[in-house]
Amino acid sequence: MHISKSEKLCLAVGVIIAAVGVCFFLHLRSDLPAGGNISQEVLSIESDWPVYRGNPQLTGFADGSLGERLEVLWKFKTGGAVTSSAVVYDGTVFIGSADHSLYAIDVLGGTEKWSYETGDVIEGSACVGSDTVYAASTDGFVYALDSRTGLEKWKFETGGKIMGSVNRAYAPDGVGLRLFVGSWDNSIYCIDAESGKAVWEYETDYYVNGAPAIDDGLLVAGGCDAVIHVVNTADGSAVKKIDAGAYIAGSAVFEGGEVYLGNYENVFMKADVTVGEIVWNFTESDDAIVSSAAISEEYVVFGGQDNLVYCLNRSDGSVVWKFRTLGKVDSSPVICDGKVVVGSGDGRLYLLRLSDGGKLWSYEIGEAIISSPAIVDGVVIIGSNDGYVYAFRSLGQAVVE
Repeated sequence: MHISKSEKLCLAVGVIIAAVGVCFFLHLRSDLPAGGNISQEVLSIESDWPVYRGNPQLTGFADGSLGERLEVLWKFKTGGAVTSSAVVYDGTVFIGSADHSLYAIDVLGGTEKWSYETGDVIEGSACVGSDTVYAASTDGFVYALDSRTGLEKWKFETGGKIMGSVNRAYAPDGVGLRLFVGSWDNSIYCIDAESGKAVWEYETDYYVNGAPAIDDGLLVAGGCDAVIHVVNTADGSAVKKIDAGAYIAGSAVFEGGEVYLGNYENVFMKADVTVGEIVWNFTESDDAIVSSAAISEEYVVFGGQDNLVYCLNRSDGSVVWKFRTLGKVDSSPVICDGKVVVGSGDGRLYLLRLSDGGKLWSYEIGEAIISSPAIVDGVVIIGSNDGYVYAFRSLGQAVVE
């Protein structure tokens, strides 16, 4: 069959247009979170956030860069409210839900790797050590699961609900890993991470709600007995007991002998564990402080149930700035790249300037955010009461080599 020159030209143009169309469609697909995920060629994650607040000291400080605007990378649906906070290790997000399950989610794609059902709601964060993830449930158990498959290795039973997160540190010999967790049976437990057996138990006078913070061989935990407990991590012996004035629901920051935390009588404080005394009290909040703080070299940032985010000078507790949201701030902020990331009961995730508290960006989810952010390589991961886990990336974020 003979084809004229004009017909050949039309055919060539048609092929080019079709090719351009396919490329354009694929480009669009790479930018849309279809089915809960996004092309894994967009970025790579090299960093970890292996424990609640990013490190055993619970400082809530993330390294790396973070843009001034974020966009949704993916969202993952669970079967209940997500008040638990994420940890991230080796490309996997681990987070609990009110549906009783711990989920392992691909950090880039937002797809489920596995899930494990406990006996009740998971409120606190897990922690990860090598090939094992350790998670606590309000059923009173601590679970050790294979981080790749979700298969149970052991479980350890306490005598009450566990509302807080599991922390970890190496044993005094520097070899074995130990876990630390508080329970509503009024005790703090040290558990051998390999065997799941108790190493020691430290008794308080009431519920232990938050996660223990660990630094330089010492553990700090606030209790509902209104005491800041300072404990030797080697043997569980009491080092100091500091009167906090009212019961404590959140977790302390503990670094370099300094402790920062708030209580239910609207007071935020700094304590010195060396002398066993309160250094300063901040009393301007109009409601309880459940949020755990984040610290930078100069500042300490936390939320209040009076709808405010506060930034204070670490040295003397003086106010640097306040930022008002439209709901209680029980979410614990994270500081990264001169910015503060925090959720609110008003259903919004906020990005603020650390220097002056100016709002750079916000995203309305619509349901309360009690969960606290985890940040790895510019990706922010947080849960919401709407039952979803959300991942945000910096707007226009390039591939991380």
